[in-house]
Amino acid sequence: MSALGPERDFAGYRGREPSIRWPDDARLAVSVVVNVEEGAELSIGAGDERNESIYEAVEATEGARDLCMESHFEYGTRAGWPRIRQALAERGIPATLNANGRSLVLSPWIAAEAVADGHEVASHGWRWERHVHMTEAEERGAIARSVEAITMAAGTPPVGWHTRSATSVRTRDLLVEHGGFLYDSNAYNDDVPYLVTIAGHDHIVLPYAFDTNDMRFFNRGGFTFAEDFARYCGAAFDRLYEEGATRPRMLSIGLHLRIIGRPARIAGLEMFLDHALSRPGVWFARRDAIAHHWRSGLGLPRWQARPTPEGFTA
Repeated sequence: MSALGPERDFAGYRGREPSIRWPDDARLAVSVVVNVEEGAELSIGAGDERNESIYEAVEATEGARDLCMESHFEYGTRAGWPRIRQALAERGIPATLNANGRSLVLSPWIAAEAVADGHEVASHGWRWERHVHMTEAEERGAIARSVEAITMAAGTPPVGWHTRSATSVRTRDLLVEHGGFLYDSNAYNDDVPYLVTIAGHDHIVLPYAFDTNDMRFFNRGGFTFAEDFARYCGAAFDRLYEEGATRPRMLSIGLHLRIIGRPARIAGLEMFLDHALSRPGVWFARRDAIAHHWRSGLGLPRWQARPTPEGFTA
């Protein structure tokens, strides 16, 4: 890695993906990711430097608490999560919760219910914030604080990480140095996992996606009705399922409590899940399971967390 960060990779596998088959010879791995950000958004009321300004409307309230924005986010834990939880439970689908540490400090029952249902709780950072302009000390602190909070709420530490959009050039290096992360999802550049080697350690990257994502209900993203989400995600599923006959493929479905959990949108998730479940040879899996399986397919030993170096946050 140069002083400006890792080198870009425009080639990827170039059609020569490893001959890794999913469990039970499934054609497609589907990863449902539920983002838990409520209470971690920037808020003067929480002692932050400013308020979050992006929701269905983009409006900045400066110098005072934004009670309207706070209330919008609260909808996710109060009403959205129960609907998403039920949709997954009724279909027996395991998911990964990308959770902000501060969110679970404020709503620890989300983690408890997720673990009880068999879901993974991964880290989405401490606050719902970008890391790109953090100092190294600030980023180390955010990683350590999020791990501590998630461990407290979920009972086990997170092994996956996903920064809100703008990761820093050192994020992946710090995750590997920390020792507790099997994978990260700080990439959007492929339809399959891939391996990177950092400081002599093998690390799995599970690319995420912003197109098969309920965030497109917001800010002119193109989704208006529940059917829009179901049709688009279904089209992605169909294409990757077809390609999966000859090569490994993975589909990420991004959800947010306060977005897809709305009464007019939740049916979009249900329709997509039912469509995917109607096809044979589909592996719905947590992201940690996908990462472990990919390592195994590459002939690597079972991943084990390493002790976090003393003074990691220093």
